[in-house]
Amino acid sequence: MKKNHVFMAIALPALALFFIFHTYPALQGIFYSFTDWKGYGSWNFVGVKNYLNVFKDNRAGAAYIFTFQFAIVTTIVVNIISLLIAIGLNSKIKFRKTLRAIYFLPYILSILIIGFIFNFIFAHFLPQIGTVLGSELLSKNILGNPDLAWIGIVIVAVWQGVAFNTLLYLAGLVTISEDLYEAASIDGAGIWTKFWKITFPMIAPFFTINMVLSMKNYLMVFDQIVAMTGGGPGKSTESISLLIYRGGFEGGQFAYQSANAVVYFVVIVIISIIQLKILNRREAAN
Repeated sequence: MKKNHVFMAIALPALALFFIFHTYPALQGIFYSFTDWKGYGSWNFVGVKNYLNVFKDNRAGAAYIFTFQFAIVTTIVVNIISLLIAIGLNSKIKFRKTLRAIYFLPYILSILIIGFIFNFIFAHFLPQIGTVLGSELLSKNILGNPDLAWIGIVIVAVWQGVAFNTLLYLAGLVTISEDLYEAASIDGAGIWTKFWKITFPMIAPFFTINMVLSMKNYLMVFDQIVAMTGGGPGKSTESISLLIYRGGFEGGQFAYQSANAVVYFVVIVIISIIQLKILNRREAAN
């Protein structure tokens, strides 16, 4: 009984805080999504009108397309780079522990600060270098180009996201016995054969975790865009999260953007479930 009392004393305050600051606001947002509330004043029930309008909104459609494009590209790139770095750091090289710490540094830095720093790099530092070198490509600020601005955001997101993914891949690589590689070498297996037949199947659960978490996080991209482009030029880099924030808190569309947020939550859940099913099936096949 004493243990139960201690457990309740620890768990109940945390549960209460979680409900107050997470669950209750979420339920409140769902409630207001069926109204015409602007974030202030009176309101009336409008049923599913807001949800229907989300599917008719061209601006929301463009934001969805950009967000999906960004999330897919960034997830693929960050996992490829992270896996390559993890394999390199797991090999017998000098100062590998120091290198692991260095690679993890970007992850502990503020996303906003990193965004502002890279904004300066893309807007001033690289163009100056490009002018000196006579390079037309480097002399232009890609964040000011509607067709290229998203690439700058991808670069920053990958630079910071590689750290966490690399850490997970390293955790998977250390579980693989060296005896497997020695046996494969005796059988004449090359580097690629070892990777596809031993390394990749053995770290499949870690690959699944990284893919699902990366996709989920990048679908909710917000801070990098606020710091680097503000959703511009025009609306070319406006993500769903940024659209919901601006429309809900700055544009008097609290109820409408609450409906948009609910729709997007369902989309993220569906995508995560599909990822898990596909990747888990691949794990079972291996």
